[in-house]
Amino acid sequence: MDGTEVVSRELQQIDAVISKHKGHHGELLSILEETQLLSEQQFLSEEALNHVALRTGVPLSRIYSVVTFYSFFNLKPQGKHKITVCRGTACHTKGSKALLDDLGLMLGCETALEGGDAFYTTPDNQFTISTVACFGQCALAPVVAIDGVIHSNVTSGTLQKLLARVSRRRVKA
Repeated sequence: MDGTEVVSRELQQIDAVISKHKGHHGELLSILEETQLLSEQQFLSEEALNHVALRTGVPLSRIYSVVTFYSFFNLKPQGKHKITVCRGTACHTKGSKALLDDLGLMLGCETALEGGDAFYTTPDNQFTISTVACFGQCALAPVVAIDGVIHSNVTSGTLQKLLARVSRRRVKA
């Protein structure tokens, strides 16, 4: 299958999502959520957003306003595994910046994570690293989520073990 056929198939899938949600309360959010899930790398491509705008009649500027407002939406390809480091005050004072730095060293992307706030996908598309303002788990700081599972009182050693566990799962898959 060539690239044109893949894009055409994706657009047909988007059309089916639009038809499913057309006329329902909150249709745009539902359409965008499902469209993002259609992408292997769970992001909304420019082509997908343009297609949604064309088919729904919603101005592209409004669609961009929605996808940039909600943190659930991604405009860049996501890695297979998502790592989120809390940067809230409690986590910061308990060492989340050092964890973020260590994570960069462990995954070979330390220069991409400079500055403390991060969004980075490794070149092999295996990991996406991001930060969050607060998980609401302040008493358990520092907190890191890996593939949606929250880990508390994380140390550099804990982080290394968690990454090794994820890597082993990746090899088995």
